[in-house]
Amino acid sequence: MSLQVFNSYSGKKEVFKPLDSSRLTMYVCGPTVYNRVHIGNARPAVVFDTLYRVLQNQYKQVIYARNITDIDDKIINTARDNGETIEALTARFTAAYVDDMAALNNLPPTLAPKATEHIDEMVAMIEALLASGNAYESRGHVLFDVRSMADYGALSKRALEDMLAGARVEVADYKRYAGDFVLWKPSSEEEPGWPSPWGFGRPGWHLECSAMAEKHLGNTIDIHGGGIDLQFPHHENEIAQSCCAHGGEPFARYWMHNAFINIDGEKMSKSLGNFRLVRDLLDHYPGEVIRFAILSAHYRSELNFSVDALDSARKTLDKLYGYLQGLEQVTVDSTVDFESGAIYQALLDDLNTPVAIRELHALGKQLKAAGGAEQIQLKSQFVKAASFLGLLQQSPEQWFYVAPEEGALSDEAVQQLLDSMANARSDKDYALADRYREQLSEQGITLTREGWKRS
Repeated sequence: MSLQVFNSYSGKKEVFKPLDSSRLTMYVCGPTVYNRVHIGNARPAVVFDTLYRVLQNQYKQVIYARNITDIDDKIINTARDNGETIEALTARFTAAYVDDMAALNNLPPTLAPKATEHIDEMVAMIEALLASGNAYESRGHVLFDVRSMADYGALSKRALEDMLAGARVEVADYKRYAGDFVLWKPSSEEEPGWPSPWGFGRPGWHLECSAMAEKHLGNTIDIHGGGIDLQFPHHENEIAQSCCAHGGEPFARYWMHNAFINIDGEKMSKSLGNFRLVRDLLDHYPGEVIRFAILSAHYRSELNFSVDALDSARKTLDKLYGYLQGLEQVTVDSTVDFESGAIYQALLDDLNTPVAIRELHALGKQLKAAGGAEQIQLKSQFVKAASFLGLLQQSPEQWFYVAPEEGALSDEAVQQLLDSMANARSDKDYALADRYREQLSEQGITLTREGWKRS
């Protein structure tokens, strides 16, 4: 089965065919770095990281760009309120974003371009749009003329008037039409800015992504991804800028959008406080639990994110890691076929992660019941398939390990009691052995078939 993806532009699932199979390109909108990111920012990162893993297996070279917006009015206002420089603020929260995404088992993208490092490219694109008649100057601003593009709105599939009715647009007297959007705007002496043919100023948000994609991926890219909330106006405006600046060349061949995360605020807040931030969630749950919860629903379906969902994800991961317990000495054969298996085939079907997870369970049950050469084959398939989901990245021992609390028995002390219990049994002093077991139980130590764990 070939990779199939749902193309938001065409509104249907399509067989994926890259422009150049030797160099596949993907651009995903990243964060505006003025604060810690929330769980809604994490969903596209996890979704498109999963797609990135599949694409890397399908193609020799995959260039995955996930940008950083480090100039924006929210950034300017936050830095001013904090009494710090914009550079210090954005550097701090860029590093925080990288850390949070790594904690969710996301691979680093090939490129993480920053808006402030591409001002020259943005100026050049504005000049091209002015030359083509798709933009105009007005009172220190440069704006894109949406009525100059015949098929503006093709991505969101709404007439221009309908889009404006449902969108927050800036009503300003320097615009020819209310829907025209800013490519460049003036900056005061107190605001950050750069010299340009139109005066000291800064770029519009939509322009940043178009310029960065052009610089690193080319005029036409294979996949553009992001949250459904970006479809209009951000992605619609990216298409307008890039297509018009490049003489009508298509901007992206496939548009992919993940759905919203719905949060039961009252329920979450009782136990997690500021539950919306990924960092706060990581204080309560391993990153792999959060990742699993995100992948438990298809990326185009809305996801109900709650404490119950996270607790369920943890229990399910316990089962998946449990399939590997006691099999540490079983070697993994990298040559074993996994692409024909149900898990990988589900991922090729528009990233159907719920089905992939279900099939991973079924494979794990087979693995636990197998032996010999069959066990080697099944473990190899199990581990490889899980890696495409970014799951089971630890050993079972690491996953189930619970660090001792202050005042609790150390690992060494636990082992000494276990050795003493074993010696008592060897001496057939079962009463003494039972006392050692009771001491372990009182310390929250549970004995398992594979060893012991803290409860």
